[in-house]
Amino acid sequence: MSFFNCSVPPLRRKQFNPNLQDLEGIWHFEFPLGKKRSYSTFYTCLDRACLMWGLLLIPMFGTAQFLPVSWMLQAALWSVLSLVGTVAMVSWTYFWVKKERLTWVLYGWVILMLLGLLLTDLGIFLGWGKVLANLCPLWLGMSGLGYFWTGLAVRSRALLAASLFHVLGILILPYTIGWSFLFTGFVMVFSLLVLAQLQWDMRRPIEYATLAAQQQDLDGEQGRIRQLST
Repeated sequence: MSFFNCSVPPLRRKQFNPNLQDLEGIWHFEFPLGKKRSYSTFYTCLDRACLMWGLLLIPMFGTAQFLPVSWMLQAALWSVLSLVGTVAMVSWTYFWVKKERLTWVLYGWVILMLLGLLLTDLGIFLGWGKVLANLCPLWLGMSGLGYFWTGLAVRSRALLAASLFHVLGILILPYTIGWSFLFTGFVMVFSLLVLAQLQWDMRRPIEYATLAAQQQDLDGEQGRIRQLST
């Protein structure tokens, strides 16, 4: 049996038959494109977390690249914003990771975020030259590591590709002299927005002991519909 779910592509348009864990806190959006046409999509808890981080990263790396704002002020502002974002991420995704038996993945992302913030803040406030000179590869590396172990945990080719994309970003960084923060922000934000906007592959549905019998029946039916829709 293949390690990955090769019956679906790594990325595809979202299917409007999400599993039970995806229905928790789902957001549905419909945008008018004219009198008779509209664009409809939905965002699961994972999509919302990706969108949130994408939106938070834009001002962070944009300010570092273009605005003459004190590094210490930036460190304080972005640390507070990142902590708020981390709390929101845990709140939104905890039901999903618990149901999927992936709480360790969520905790791993939290540890990565806190470690990255700690190193960044210490580098700025204590003047650690090596850290300051490597902020961009630091964050690309941590994000890439997070995508890597998440991709292995859920058996997702899309997430492993996102990890490779970040590694390639680190290799290209030396050639982006003067634009490293803009380039790093682009790599990280682009990955997050793609994952939020499209449906990525993961392992096939399995039985979950944390669900009641009725919930398991509903979840199994949703899984069968997802397979038939592909």
